[in-house]
Amino acid sequence: MAKKKKKLNLKKVSIFIICIILIIVLIINHPKKVSTKIEKKQEDKIIVKEEEKSITLAMVGDALINDYLYKDANRVANYNGYDFKPYLKLIKEKIKDYDLAYYNQETILGGTSIGLSSYPAFNSPYEIGDAMIDSGFNIVSLATNHTLDRGEKAIVLSREYWNKQTNVYSVGSYSSYQEKTDIENKIYEKNGIKYAILNYTYGTNGIPIPENKYYLVNVWENNNDNYKQTVINDLKRLREKVDVLMVAMHWGIEYTHTPTTLQKDTAKFLSDNGVDIIIGTHPHVIEPLEFINNTLVIYSLGNFISSQTSDSCINYKCSVGLLTSLKITKEDNIIKIDNIENELIYTYHNNYKDYLVIPFSSNEIKNHLSNYKNVYNTYSKIISSTDERIKTVPLVK
Repeated sequence: MAKKKKKLNLKKVSIFIICIILIIVLIINHPKKVSTKIEKKQEDKIIVKEEEKSITLAMVGDALINDYLYKDANRVANYNGYDFKPYLKLIKEKIKDYDLAYYNQETILGGTSIGLSSYPAFNSPYEIGDAMIDSGFNIVSLATNHTLDRGEKAIVLSREYWNKQTNVYSVGSYSSYQEKTDIENKIYEKNGIKYAILNYTYGTNGIPIPENKYYLVNVWENNNDNYKQTVINDLKRLREKVDVLMVAMHWGIEYTHTPTTLQKDTAKFLSDNGVDIIIGTHPHVIEPLEFINNTLVIYSLGNFISSQTSDSCINYKCSVGLLTSLKITKEDNIIKIDNIENELIYTYHNNYKDYLVIPFSSNEIKNHLSNYKNVYNTYSKIISSTDERIKTVPLVK
């Protein structure tokens, strides 16, 4: 009886071994089926990351158009209109590489119908706007100390011009209260990144804003707590809707390379309220850059194109400006600002004719500015004087 039981156990073992062999054969012969199960298990562990998105931004300073400039632009156009485009041909080659490009329209574009004018009450031809747009600029600030130079009429004409430029984001001066407060129209998007910019000027050269028409120009009321709360509310509403929030500030003291205490305090205020990039204009000369927390502060980009002849404009400081560029990256809802480059640019003219805006990385700088190396050394030191991490694009070799 014991022997029979043993035979039965051996038979069971044999059957079990055969079953194991069959299962192994099935697995070998059906790899796709098993692979699919393994892949499914792996997929369950995968965390899907948001695709990285990015935009590039370039920024330059003041387009200050006095009579020297617009008279020569009239000559270039054979006395039929105004042609500024040849002045910007070298800049156009650089700006084409950027998604966004900002500049400050220092002098109001009221056009020729009300008569062009120069210092102290400027009015400029529409053609300078045409040339800037042709060069690739698509963000423009309009709130400056000269916005009210030619009154409400010039502002209305300016807004008529800018409102026709459908691919240009213009801020700081408006022709109605609704146009100023329509926050949804202050949000743009590029490459999946939403951005907005606000713009303020410290004042209007003593020219009062017409009563109940404060929309004509955004004036920064530094000592008005109620006004500051309004700014905070605007920043907060935009902050909730955008990835990148910028503010263009027309501030500081003319012809000085050192930011004032008020500039620094204002920059801290804006940083504390969620601003990512602060773009400074008005001094007509270069001032340094720095980071306040995670906010990039450009205190002054200087002039972009001008022919200022002030006694204060020694050592080329009114004809040398700054082109600052950077990359904005978004991944998993985290915004990073890096690849910051600062390039010096020079506005050349030949006895107030044949103007040309020249990057210092262009070979043309050697032909149009004899002591360009000394000029470069002077202003590159100013750029990094507050933050040594801030560098200047090397000179052309």
